[in-house]
Amino acid sequence: MLNKDLYERYLQKKAKKMGISVDELKNENSKPLVTDNLTDNLSNTLAAESSDVHTSNISFEDKRENKFCVIGYPLGHSLSSVIHEAGFRSLGIAAKYETLETAPENLVERIKFLKNNNYKGFNVTIPLKLPVALFVDEVDKYADIASAINTVVINPDRTMKGYNTDVIGFRRAIPEDFSLTGKVAGILGTGGAGHAASVALADAGVKEIRFYTRSIPNSLELLNYMRRLFPKVNFEAFQIEYIRDLSMIDILVNTTPIGMLGRSADMTPIEKNQLMTLPQSALVYDVIYNPKNTILIKLAQELGYRTVNGVEMFIGQAAAAEEIWTGHTPNTDAMKVALLEVL
Repeated sequence: MLNKDLYERYLQKKAKKMGISVDELKNENSKPLVTDNLTDNLSNTLAAESSDVHTSNISFEDKRENKFCVIGYPLGHSLSSVIHEAGFRSLGIAAKYETLETAPENLVERIKFLKNNNYKGFNVTIPLKLPVALFVDEVDKYADIASAINTVVINPDRTMKGYNTDVIGFRRAIPEDFSLTGKVAGILGTGGAGHAASVALADAGVKEIRFYTRSIPNSLELLNYMRRLFPKVNFEAFQIEYIRDLSMIDILVNTTPIGMLGRSADMTPIEKNQLMTLPQSALVYDVIYNPKNTILIKLAQELGYRTVNGVEMFIGQAAAAEEIWTGHTPNTDAMKVALLEVL
């Protein structure tokens, strides 16, 4: 769940920059983003935004080295450098991509280091996706509504803009022939990944999102926030321990860390007897990419469900970041091959 104090500080900074009060900003943010036409396709939106970044921020006069990195803590299992290096190679761009483990208490010094050493951009992972918002000068639409940043551009004048490509990556991973319009989605977890998934799903036209969480009271702030942003979507929360029937769910998404390598790779967020209550047409989506086939994915495949693993989302969000940094789309097949070789 969001760190309320940090988010309030971010809102105060943003309101001051806009010359309005925090209350006025909150009222502005609570205006519905969804209309009768819904919103534009996420990929089209990203293309327009990345084009703007390319022309306004990354110019031929920019003589800095192509230096990028990922920051977060811990980063022992991060494979970001593998896919980004493959992406840059596919574009014919000589670039350096580093893994810089950064504890929250060292974030200020890390930002100074990146600016002083002429990095052009960086990725952000847990637990820094919200705190980094205090240091950027501008955010894109999805970073704003998801209240999290995972990609940052450092401009030549040292100003920074934050983006959320997790939303884009999540949406791109869903098969094109699987329609989300009017469907019911179930999301396991209400953390940062769950928030990004809910934004992508609501933006894509689902009629209902059911969050399954360990703490319903702690999820109420997220529910109320999403209800304001997407008034035509029904949002509900249920205790994850008491799942009995998933027969109404069309797409089930795991956004918890349960099943992740190094933490709980031998576990699943829901058991087989719960999973098998899904309709046979349902899609099971696990955002975890390491291992590529979690216990949840294996169970779903055993039961005959269509599945999407976290590899596709991981590649999608990384490709979107490179589009923003360079103005060009990398070869996602090359990025995927590079990743699968090390998984």
